[in-house]
Amino acid sequence: MTNARNSGTTSEVSASQARAVPITTGMTQFDDIYDQPDPRAYFRVLGPLEYQTPHHAQGIFRRVLAACDLEAHPAEPATMLDICCSYGINAALLNHRVTLDDLYAHYTSPQATALTTAELIEWDRAYYAARRRPDPVRVIGLDAAANAISYACAVGLLEEGFAENLETATASAALRRAAKRARLITITGGTSFLSPRTFQRLLTCAHDPVWVAAFVLRTGSYQSIAACLASHGLVTERDATRTFPQRRFAGADEQQYAIDAVTAAGEEPHGKETHGCFHTTLYLSRPREDAEAFLLADLMRSC
Repeated sequence: MTNARNSGTTSEVSASQARAVPITTGMTQFDDIYDQPDPRAYFRVLGPLEYQTPHHAQGIFRRVLAACDLEAHPAEPATMLDICCSYGINAALLNHRVTLDDLYAHYTSPQATALTTAELIEWDRAYYAARRRPDPVRVIGLDAAANAISYACAVGLLEEGFAENLETATASAALRRAAKRARLITITGGTSFLSPRTFQRLLTCAHDPVWVAAFVLRTGSYQSIAACLASHGLVTERDATRTFPQRRFAGADEQQYAIDAVTAAGEEPHGKETHGCFHTTLYLSRPREDAEAFLLADLMRSC
């Protein structure tokens, strides 16, 4: 795979180049904020660390959806399946006139702090309904965190939500039915904790050729997942023209871990991880004919 520091173009990921790279050792764990009854702790903890991947993703996902759905079902709303969807944040940004900064302010406000979870759900239903875009996308959510899924469904962010862990179990009949309609599978956080098993179980459900867009931390490798996608006829490219800040490091040890892991992966940390943030790379997987019809460089040009 061509290193980003050596190329200003997109590059195709070859399964034969797979290598093992440690991906989670040394990272700060935030397990206690991902399955709360509501997202207030999530935004309270990640706000000071400037977590921002969903902000980068919303415009890209919108353009990718328009391209992959152009000739598929033009009379139907596009369907996106968001892996590790958490509290439905990608759906919130994609389908509503809100920014990630708006959500940080909303969920850490004195008004939100004073509410019970039940009251917050009612408040959020009205909040999102008032900001709904006229061109919403059908978003299906998948996450092992049952509370997060329940919240996202309760406030209307997800059309359907599934609290399932495809690393340890096969997809339920309901998830298999829902996944058949997906034109785009997305993930903005979680690839570090997933194996090809999750993607294999989803792709066997897909009825039409599906696209997969993933923001992947530079501390790890996407090669084994790309190989799985290739076995389903999908060509994986990465955007080698840029990276996207994910969040600030929680401390010096975490930063050193990231610098060492990125270097071990053959990438250049200078100006990115050395400046205090994890960075992600965008990978887009599609049938080869779609990749040739809609060049990744063109899709990213307006983002």
